[in-house]
Amino acid sequence: MRHSVERKPIQWLSAFALGVLLLSACVPNNTPASSRLPTATAAVQPTSPTPVAASTNAASTQFAMQEYPLPAYPHDVAPAPDGTVWWTAQGEGALGRLNPADGKTHQIPFGKNSSPHGVIIGPDGAAWVTDGGQNAIVRVDPLTEAVKVFPLPSERANANLNTATFDKTGMLWFTGQNGIYGRLNPASGELKVFDAPRGRGPYGITATPDGKVFYASLAGNHIAQINSQSDAATPLDPPTPGQGARRVWSDSQGNIWVSEWTAGQVARYMPTSNQWREWKLPGAHPMVYAVSVDEQDKVWLSDWGSNALVRFDPATETFTPFPLPSATANIRQILGRKGEVWAGESGANKLVVIRTAAQ
Repeated sequence: MRHSVERKPIQWLSAFALGVLLLSACVPNNTPASSRLPTATAAVQPTSPTPVAASTNAASTQFAMQEYPLPAYPHDVAPAPDGTVWWTAQGEGALGRLNPADGKTHQIPFGKNSSPHGVIIGPDGAAWVTDGGQNAIVRVDPLTEAVKVFPLPSERANANLNTATFDKTGMLWFTGQNGIYGRLNPASGELKVFDAPRGRGPYGITATPDGKVFYASLAGNHIAQINSQSDAATPLDPPTPGQGARRVWSDSQGNIWVSEWTAGQVARYMPTSNQWREWKLPGAHPMVYAVSVDEQDKVWLSDWGSNALVRFDPATETFTPFPLPSATANIRQILGRKGEVWAGESGANKLVVIRTAAQ
């Protein structure tokens, strides 16, 4: 199945020229205060992409937050090298594309029964989507916006596809919450699906710089490492039972960071030593959904309990919350590019970005 859409011209976003204006704290009423932790706060126009600034006690760093209204709720988001930003319009069976320079967005429909969940950028610069409705991996060309569908085998119906990642060889690995994980060779089109060792739950997935692949099992309360030679997955249990490991991300050293949804914690697993550490997020009732690691190895988390994006510095073991201007934003995934951290506000029909500039 292919679908082509005329490519719209792309305007580049000026490099942090939107300005950084330090503002006083403005904390939403539903955000628990924390007297012992630095908090970055910002006021943002909720219905237009107007840049504003945020200040924080994090040393030598400035931040600016900006929201972009969308025509439908976004599930996952993926900023692309060309300056545009892809997002999955799950409820509309489409992939959205935002031009941050002017705030304009359009959608690329995937067809009947489509329900896209995750989106990432591949080594080829294309958008790669896990489409649970079509039970398929979908590729969207960044130039022509042509759509190519790689369906799962018929005997693997209703896998409830979730997230994908590329390893260093260019192989795409993916998860399905109904108890599967798999891999796709984009060059040959070969697609294989495997049973998860503990059944239901595979959710977030990540690859380390040296090629290891790990996924998180939300229902199974563990992470697992996939052996790329045998395709077998080995479960690894965090210290906290029933923690709700939801998403995973690798830092530059190959350490695996885990968002623990039920426990309200962030965890780090070090494959070289097989050691775990866990940190509780600030606030009365943290609910940690998404995790991502930026180019400085700072860890970004979404906390539904405080309606905030939270930055964790592993070197100082400190959290910096960024309260979101839109109530009940419900950020389900975070993905960045150099100097930018993007997230989809599924509860507010917006994308939000925090731009960073080291001083």
